Order: sequence, then structure tokens, then C-alpha cells
Amino acid sequence: MESSEMPTPDRPDPSQPESDHPGPAPARQSRPVRYARPVLVTGAVVAVVCLVLLVIIFLLDSFNATVYSVGGKNISDATEEARQIRDLYLGARVGGIVALTIAALAAAAAAVVLVREQRKTGDADGGEDLGFDELAGR
Repeated sequence: MESSEMPTPDRPDPSQPESDHPGPAPARQSRPVRYARPVLVTGAVVAVVCLVLLVIIFLLDSFNATVYSVGGKNISDATEEARQIRDLYLGARVGGIVALTIAALAAAAAAVVLVREQRKTGDADGGEDLGFDELAGR
């Protein structure tokens, strides 16, 4: 390329590979569709973390009740000590349930948005029909 010759949008630089010059720009997606996939992934991850947290809290509550019962006491007693043990993880349990509910609802809403967009565009497989030869590089 001579120094006086500059690439323009209608004449791309021939020294650049053709893959750097994509065709027409893809259609812009609406805001809900653009953010649906990250919300779906985030909601699913938060829901799994909350489930693990709730299982750990259940195991800790069971352990505390078992240790308290070894002395011949009942965790369901109306004593102050039994009430404190029962309420020990109450805040974490309520917070975990609330976060799990919000995350599950967000993930479900994002999935609905993605499915509706996919049905609207009629693009079931992402738009790429590649055969084995294209995938193998032949």
C-alpha cells in the first residue's frame, strides 16, 4: 500500500484479514434482551449459592439441636436458652430465602425474555448453520 493511499470504509485495507471487516452490523437488541443473559446467569449463580447457604444453616441448626439435646433438654422447650439456639441463624435463614426468591424470579424473568425474543426472531439455533466441513476447517 502506498503512503498516499488511505483505507476508507468502502475500500478496506487489503493488508488486514477479511475477518476484521464484518458485513452489515447486527440489529441492535432492546435493553431487556441485551441484559437478559447476564441476569439469567447471575440469578442462577445466586440461587445456587443461597441453596448451599440454606443447607449449611440447616446442618448447623441440626447440630446445635443435637448437642443441646444430649444433656436431656429439648430444643422445643420454652426456656430462654432453647429460644436463643432456635433463633441463632434466623436472620441468615430469612435472608437466604429472600435472596433465593429474588434470584429465582430474576432468572425466570430473564429466561422468559430470552425465549420470547428467540421465538420472535425465529432463530432457534443462533443463526449459524455450520456443517462438519466448516467446523473442521476443510
